[in-house]
Amino acid sequence: MSEPLLRLSNLSVALPGPAGATTVVRNLDLDVSAGEVMALVGESGSGKTQAMLAAMGLSPQRAKVSGSVTFEGKELVGLKESELNTIRGGAMTMIFQEPMSALDPLTRVGEQIAAPLRVHAGLSRRAARDRAACLLAETKVKDAPLRLDDYPHQLSGGERQRAMIAMAIANAPKLIIADEPTTALDAAVQLEILALLAELRRRREVALLIVTHDLGLVRKVAERVAVMRAGEIVERGTVRDVFARPEAEYTRRLVEAEPKGEKAPPSADAGVVLDAVGVRVTYRRRSGLFEPKTAFAAVDGVDLKLRRGETLALVGESGSGKSTLARALLKLVKSEGSVAFEGGDLSRLSREALRALRRRMQLVFQDPFGSLSPLLSVGAIVAEGLLTHEPGLSSTERDRRVADILESVGIDPRQADRTPDAFSGGQRQRIAIARALVLKPTLLVLDEPTSALDRSVQREILELLRRVQADFSLTYLLITHDLKVARAMADTIAVMRAGKIVERGKAQDVFERPKSDYAKSLIAAASMGDVTG
Repeated sequence: MSEPLLRLSNLSVALPGPAGATTVVRNLDLDVSAGEVMALVGESGSGKTQAMLAAMGLSPQRAKVSGSVTFEGKELVGLKESELNTIRGGAMTMIFQEPMSALDPLTRVGEQIAAPLRVHAGLSRRAARDRAACLLAETKVKDAPLRLDDYPHQLSGGERQRAMIAMAIANAPKLIIADEPTTALDAAVQLEILALLAELRRRREVALLIVTHDLGLVRKVAERVAVMRAGEIVERGTVRDVFARPEAEYTRRLVEAEPKGEKAPPSADAGVVLDAVGVRVTYRRRSGLFEPKTAFAAVDGVDLKLRRGETLALVGESGSGKSTLARALLKLVKSEGSVAFEGGDLSRLSREALRALRRRMQLVFQDPFGSLSPLLSVGAIVAEGLLTHEPGLSSTERDRRVADILESVGIDPRQADRTPDAFSGGQRQRIAIARALVLKPTLLVLDEPTSALDRSVQREILELLRRVQADFSLTYLLITHDLKVARAMADTIAVMRAGKIVERGKAQDVFERPKSDYAKSLIAAASMGDVTG
């Protein structure tokens, strides 16, 4: 039997902390053979990413790494940085979880893709740029030569991930470690990225080690899987065997943690909360470096109506205009058309009147890590809106409101003096929801509220959102790329593509009898690899 391409033996990683070192990876054994697709799965905090960073020699400087990591039989633990650099970015590369964070925001995409070519292949600046254009084209980025001069923020989520893949394959690696490569992408783009990785694997004979909490992704692409919890592997085997007959209780819980249930419909006589007609958001952009700017409709004549207690889910691929539409409805971006909220035309309101009305229209962001100030306590974060919109409250009344709302979302009010870094991802999203609810809004816009969370935590947050919707008579505009979430939460589905709504209807009708080809393709993409099917 041939030597594995990558072998982790008795690998442990300990990270320093105020109370002493914490072991986040414990005695890990794992191997990946040439050309295979292996998956390492587990929830946030299970240690899977720390294990992969240790394998790449990228652990934090003060981390203590012990055990063995061999690549093509060569020991990597304890290897000099200069020797590691001959392997990293060349024969062994990594696709990081969040391309917006992993890519340098101040450096053009073409320069970032060209960098490993200049270091490892010794190409000239011009040759590396030409090769970068070919790599972007190979990863199916449209107008690849023109996109080389874009900055990361000018690319869509799927395009940024493709740029990361282009960097990873630049020097024909033998192994790619992909850390949550599709987490923040919609179902259709996920499928495209997975197809791209599979094609690269066949054509380049590259091995893939997929690190993920998404069991649907594992079922689509992997041959073997190892399940990780609290720094240790609790189960391993072929994907077929582990999913069909999971032995560990933890694995069974992961397999069963899919969004389930259906929302109770709103009252038949519920009044209209939001009525939007002909909403249009236009930007101007260049198609090339020296080309004149042309108009681009990010949202193109959308009509939308929401009743009290209703949940309308906006679904569609990255760049379809979902989030831009939501911000236009909240008057956070300049737009044309009319938007009426609780019977009043928002376009006729002064800046001051609109600001006062915002307490009734709240937004919960996608990323609970980035949307909460790391410098403020949780109590101060939740109370911030009260200071603006209800300045007459005494500190005692304000503290009572904060404590009540924290308790209602499952956060112990006694922890209100802690900062967000003391809480898990699911707890932070509960805090973000509390910050919105404390102002007693009518409408909550939920922009991908669970996409950054593990499935089991996601299910908890969805159950919380259902409960507080009933308790507070809330209306939800839910933006999501996860069709399972949309089906579990929504009364109505609106499918967006290229700034337009191409299909809308009751959730059950859209999922079971989609009319447009685009809706059919989204639903088909989402159902592939369903771990419960």
